[in-house]
Amino acid sequence: MASILTSVAHAAHSAAAAMLSATQIEAGEPIPQKPVKEEDPEHSITLDLSGKNIILGVPGAFTPPCSSQVPQYIADYDKFKAKGVKNIYVVAVNDAFVVKAWKEKLAPQGTGVRFIADDKGEFTSGVGLLFDASGLLGSPRSKRYTILAQDGKVDFIAVEDSPANIIFTAANVVIAQL
Repeated sequence: MASILTSVAHAAHSAAAAMLSATQIEAGEPIPQKPVKEEDPEHSITLDLSGKNIILGVPGAFTPPCSSQVPQYIADYDKFKAKGVKNIYVVAVNDAFVVKAWKEKLAPQGTGVRFIADDKGEFTSGVGLLFDASGLLGSPRSKRYTILAQDGKVDFIAVEDSPANIIFTAANVVIAQL
């Protein structure tokens, strides 16, 4: 029995290590279409990246830095729309229940900003922005990043040096890039 558990643990660690080793996506590259969830935890979607879109990757719903960063995207939603942005996606490696509750907490009156649960980390891993946050958050999570996507390709990407930093990914900085 112990050898079975050891084998399972080793396989799980190998799978996590493989996900973490993906190369970070760069400007000009196509953004992989991976399953994520929005409102319905039983229904997967892929992001509609036609036109100009913003993808904001955050380490965790309800974490203090993320909960202080996202409200500015909500407040500046009309500014982004005026610059031609079709969708703003906030992507967190959390389950759909948590992400939906986080959206309701941050935008009780509603918002056009779309909150996306990357519950298996497939999207985040596909863009090479998954990191080992098991010490603080218990599992691999997203680095803090923004991608300006144009018709499914990366036009611009910014990744914070530390998950707690909000410098290059602040809403006002991203608006200035548009």
